[in-house]
This record gives sequence, C-alpha cells and structure tokens, in this order.
Amino acid sequence: MSDALAYLAKTRPDAIGPYFQFLKAAGSKLDPKTRNLISVITKVHAQTERGLRQYLTRALREGCSAEEVLDAMLMAFPALGLAKIVWAVDIILAMDLPAFQPGAMGAGEWHELMPTKGFAVGRTARIEVEVTSCGDQPLSISELVLTSETSANFGLSLDGFVAGSTGTN
Repeated sequence: MSDALAYLAKTRPDAIGPYFQFLKAAGSKLDPKTRNLISVITKVHAQTERGLRQYLTRALREGCSAEEVLDAMLMAFPALGLAKIVWAVDIILAMDLPAFQPGAMGAGEWHELMPTKGFAVGRTARIEVEVTSCGDQPLSISELVLTSETSANFGLSLDGFVAGSTGTN
C-alpha cells in the first residue's frame, strides 16, 4: 500500500474503508494469480510505475509467467494502446527479472546482418542480400527493405525478422 493510501486509511477510515471492502469483494471469485494480473493491466492503463512493479511482483509470485503478463497486456491493446504497453515493457526490462530475459522466453539468438551507418535517417533503402543459412537454421532472403529511423545496428533473428539493437554506430 502506498504511503498516501495508508495515510487515508488512518485519517479517514470511514471514507477509504468501503473502497477497500469493495476491492476485496470484487475480486473474491478470482484466484490470486488472475486478480494480480488484472491489477497489472490497470496499473499499466493508469501508468502508475510503483503499482505496476508491486502487482507484477505479486502476479509472478502467484505463478503468472512472463508470457502470460505480456499476453495480458497485448490482449488489452485496444484499451492500453502501444505507448502504454511500451512504457510498461520499459519498466519491466529495467526491473531485470530473469523470467523476462529473451533467452528465458525462448527467443533465438540474434545475428548481425549489417551495420546501418551511412543510411540516411528517414529514408528507405533496398538492399540485396544472399543468405542461405544462419547458424544451424535454414534461411533464404533475396531482398530486404530497411527503413532507418536511427543510426542503430540491425540484426537478423533465426526466424528471419529484422530488429534493432540498442547500440549505435
């Protein structure tokens, strides 16, 4: 509980008490994992970092997986929007939780395809590449269109998607 809610509970128990009773009754038919997962989504929607951290920790403690947290946020996309989901993922990544590490979530290794240094910002470039395998995974790309928004290094994953790393050239 936040210091502000604790203060209100002490100074105005007649006003805040019914609120807490309502919350307890409203979630009484839900298991703790589901109740905390819903609370994660409400904290993302309200963009309350402290609450997100608190309820994410509770949801994970109650057995929620990292995949379930991300799926819940993505299912709530119509209400949350991309900006709030990215906001939440940034906080989750800053928490450095083992369950959310790419390797723990089954993400393949990233392989450098080519640096983007020299690409004009905001321009699209067509690049001819010939790759027949990437590590032990078969891969075939004959043409790649890359839009450079920043001077980031782009990589190629085992499943053939292009993504940016956080480094710059």
